[in-house]
Amino acid sequence: MTHSCTRLRRGAVTATAVGALMTAAAGGTAPAATAHAHAAGPAVTTAAAAKAPGSPSPSGPTAGDVRTLTPAVTRQLDATVRKVMDDAGIPGATVGLWTHGQGTYVRSFGVADRSDGRAMAPDLYMRIGSETKTFTVTALLKLVDEGKVGLDDPIGRYVDGVPGGNVITLRELAGMRSGLFNYTEDPDFFRTFLSHPERSFTPRQLLGYAFRHPPLAPPGGEFSYCNTNLILLGLVLEKATGVPAGDYIRENVLAPAGMDHTFFPSDAAFPAPHAQGYTDQTASGEIEETAGWNPSWAWTAGAMISNLDDLHIWARTVATGVLPDGTELISPALQKQRLTTPPTTIPGAGYGLGIFDVQGWIGHNGSLPGYESLTVYLPSAQATLVVLVNTDISHDGTEPSTLLGEAVTKIVSPGHVFDLPAQPAAR
Repeated sequence: MTHSCTRLRRGAVTATAVGALMTAAAGGTAPAATAHAHAAGPAVTTAAAAKAPGSPSPSGPTAGDVRTLTPAVTRQLDATVRKVMDDAGIPGATVGLWTHGQGTYVRSFGVADRSDGRAMAPDLYMRIGSETKTFTVTALLKLVDEGKVGLDDPIGRYVDGVPGGNVITLRELAGMRSGLFNYTEDPDFFRTFLSHPERSFTPRQLLGYAFRHPPLAPPGGEFSYCNTNLILLGLVLEKATGVPAGDYIRENVLAPAGMDHTFFPSDAAFPAPHAQGYTDQTASGEIEETAGWNPSWAWTAGAMISNLDDLHIWARTVATGVLPDGTELISPALQKQRLTTPPTTIPGAGYGLGIFDVQGWIGHNGSLPGYESLTVYLPSAQATLVVLVNTDISHDGTEPSTLLGEAVTKIVSPGHVFDLPAQPAAR
């Protein structure tokens, strides 16, 4: 996987995947979270649920791929999450795990704001960084289904001034194989952003930082995670529809999915209640609060805001192409293309059209200063994992969301461990 669009200069990988829609909870409860953890409601063991429509596992889930969330497993998860947070200095985290008939685990730990000790909670809004890419590419695929654009169209048909724009295709942009330079790696962009993180950038300004550099490789070649690709696809959305990209995503992706708590901000506005974010990606090198920073610099590559419940919905939706009501969001043929995930430069990870497959977990993660997220879905078990944290400060070279994702999956899905390594080129 790769980091969200947003890790500015330090390398690390954060892709993860999109988790599932929820199964109805029923049955007995596991112990509530203990001290230092804010329980998001008790973990519950679910009764066996009917197979949801559109699952990518046509033969049904394999129970052995995910452990039943017994009280003992729940206690193990509680202890493990706390230890990872203590070791890595993570202020606050929310972890949601939903399985097919084997239980649900939702917990918040630590603090949302160090200044007042306010507890982390599952209903808080969070910046989700590169998970935005899954929404942008979904919007693009809807336009493909409608015949308004083609995946093999050259980007030059929609956006002028792209180096190699007559040969780089929309498919190559969505699949991170355009060869273009990643604007977030430009030193001038880095300095400009950190000198005034509340400022606003336009998409064309972002592309200007990228296009001052020659392409790194011919299009269609090796995987290279690049935020420039998603800025270009955002402009394609606007060219093809005549409306702002955020409006199109809201009306054609979020609304059909019933995601009323997910937003594409046009400025630094951050709905309440939200967690404060903490980063060391600062001009001074000191840790700073980031809730007021403007995410326009990430635009259709990483500016979106969401919460736990909406990401739970989105996980299965993006992984299957099927909406919560059972209707298609993306046609099966196009969804199949999306989930074709050729190998990347990251061991154990493949990347399709705006989506990762890491050891069987499908989805994406996100990281931008002060916030990280992970939303992944395991089709073989119809299981969903969502992780939200209010820091992006790495620990021993690994991102906070990856640390938690790996720790949780080692317990609940030992045959499918989310072990995305940090890699400098993938931020």
